[in-house]
Amino acid sequence: MVFEVYVPKSRGAEAKFRPIVRLSKSSIVLNKISRQKINSRYLELAFDPEKRIIRIRPADPNNEAAMELKKTKIYAKGFFKNFGIESQGKFEARYDEKENALYVQLNEKT
Repeated sequence: MVFEVYVPKSRGAEAKFRPIVRLSKSSIVLNKISRQKINSRYLELAFDPEKRIIRIRPADPNNEAAMELKKTKIYAKGFFKNFGIESQGKFEARYDEKENALYVQLNEKT
């Protein structure tokens, strides 16, 4: 008999090293890689409605747009409501080292 082992995509080796962002109805959850790349407790969220891309980058805690990352989560219900974002699920984020920002393309679920 020849057995092949099933490894779920979310648990495969390649998933461990990619920044993944999960959107729920009211929050944004960053995986460990995403948090390491951003390396900040306070974040700024922005949205490009034409391209449907969310930008997440570090923010000064005194900035009025700063949102606190609580463990792994940003409570973003107001952000979603403001921009009419209803997408949910896991999305692979692209990290731009020069901008020190994560970009989440809402049309590309993982």
